[in-house]
Amino acid sequence: MKAYFLLTSSGPLVILTSYDSIKEPELLKRLAAKGITKFIAHEVSIESVKTKYGTHFEVVLQDLHESDDLRVLDYSGERAFKCFSFKELSNPIYYESEQAS
Repeated sequence: MKAYFLLTSSGPLVILTSYDSIKEPELLKRLAAKGITKFIAHEVSIESVKTKYGTHFEVVLQDLHESDDLRVLDYSGERAFKCFSFKELSNPIYYESEQAS
């Protein structure tokens, strides 16, 4: 499982995924289905995410309406932004689909 902090047009969010990369074509399709076609992503430590979100992390992992390939942990941009310091974020990964232009 990997965790990513995404900066999107609607604000920051935190996702969990079983994919090895945020740029996996199937993951990008899943994000596009949620309206996310352009983003800046930073991988964050899964241990840090577990610590910061505690019980909520476990609840999201058990959600039967989500799949392991994409689970949105935090839709609240303000909370997501406050949870992570810049030094916790990996180098940025930029993505923009043709649909985003």
